[in-house]
Amino acid sequence: MTHARHDTMRRALRREVAGTIGLLADEEDFAAMRRYRTFTFDDHETYLRQVEGLLRTLASQGRHTTVALFDPEDYAQFCAESGLDPDTPDSRTRFTAELASDGPSVPYEGQPLTDLVPDLVDEAVRQATWEYATLVLARTGPCATCGEDIGRAAFARASELITRALDTSGPGTRHLVCSVPSDPETLLAALHVEIAADGRAMLDDTEALEFATVLAVGIATHRAAGMVLRSSADGTRDRVQGWRMSGGRLQPLTAAEVFDAYCTDALSGELVSPESGVDYCAAPDLEEGDPEGGHTH
Repeated sequence: MTHARHDTMRRALRREVAGTIGLLADEEDFAAMRRYRTFTFDDHETYLRQVEGLLRTLASQGRHTTVALFDPEDYAQFCAESGLDPDTPDSRTRFTAELASDGPSVPYEGQPLTDLVPDLVDEAVRQATWEYATLVLARTGPCATCGEDIGRAAFARASELITRALDTSGPGTRHLVCSVPSDPETLLAALHVEIAADGRAMLDDTEALEFATVLAVGIATHRAAGMVLRSSADGTRDRVQGWRMSGGRLQPLTAAEVFDAYCTDALSGELVSPESGVDYCAAPDLEEGDPEGGHTH
């Protein structure tokens, strides 16, 4: 009886242990891991099916599992810095444990891998974007004229501009997108906000932090950034407004400029049909009443 009770308690505890699986999401990463003798998989599709089967089994046991993106280059660097042999399952396990604490990951909630993998890749891109943007702001240093920290001031300014943009419309859903040209790739950030009838803004704090950081890079570096706001509410047509960054200041776009931006193919330059039920509107001046633009250095 005592032995059976102990088994029951162990099973209960096992259900409360969270786990992480490091996933090789694309064939290139999978091929890179095949150089290790102890990595026994030969085919990426078979590997993905096995991972999905394991996730379903763990979920059926009541186990909470997150899936992290396993990067072979980061793994090799981790092993080199830690003095580990990369060709052992134990080393891969230790690296995956590191991913659980600070790497890009998404929870497994029964979704197929065909849905989970794009979310995982998006999370990795989002995290890399935020880390790079934070690094850019940290390197801007102090203003040569006043000594103020340029990155910190730009972040405060970005937060103020976001608040002003959201204050320009009534209740409903708001979707902000910010793009900042960078090398090698453009920095992109998105912010989804629900505005209640009483004016309260409901949003994800982490998403808001990342969005403000990317916008702040445009302000601090005076890059040709852009910001677009799409507003939706029941019973009304969607409204799209936009701004472009010039000299660290957001300049409002006219209705015609917003229409051209939305209805021109970015690659070919050809016109595309406008969306039905959408109005392309002139944006308000978010810098109005602040001639210095918040001192953008």
